[in-house]
Amino acid sequence: MRPVLILYATREGQTQRIAEFLAARLREKGLVGEVFDVRGLPTGFSLSPYSSAILAASVHLGKHEREMVNFVKKYRQDLQQLPTAFLSVSLSQAGVQDPAAPEERRLQAAADVKTMINSFLTETHWRPTRVLAVAGALMYLKYDFFLRLIMKGIARRAGASTDISRNHEFTDWSALDDVISEFVADEMHCQGVVAS
Repeated sequence: MRPVLILYATREGQTQRIAEFLAARLREKGLVGEVFDVRGLPTGFSLSPYSSAILAASVHLGKHEREMVNFVKKYRQDLQQLPTAFLSVSLSQAGVQDPAAPEERRLQAAADVKTMINSFLTETHWRPTRVLAVAGALMYLKYDFFLRLIMKGIARRAGASTDISRNHEFTDWSALDDVISEFVADEMHCQGVVAS
């Protein structure tokens, strides 16, 4: 069976953790997932060896990582030929999922997530098979002094933690498990694998 491409773009590492989690889950289900940082693709990279692709990009200041935007623009025609999933990793999605947040704040966060994803898809002209918003993390301990202050202010306005003495992870790993289960079912179907 051909491998699944898992490509990520990240700054502080949460999206890389998500990509590696997805690859581990694929292995558990009998598939091979090859993980690459979009910033360090091997010379002569091609999508032709892959049966499908999962692309995950973090969001900073309302925009997805520029490297992922550029990758999708360059390889869009090839991506359109494969089953694909796009994972948009943001703190806004954490706001959507926060049960303690007022409904108005959750609705605004959902609108922000939709706007960011639509902006990415409009700019790249890509139509992935699946799109999933994923909550990221506040990596206060990895930020430099100025970014820590900026992120603390953003977190305060969003109702997230302003405790800068530690990192705060919001990723819903069980939701990612569900995505992989669906993706694997589709993958098996596309590759003609029938359970005996």
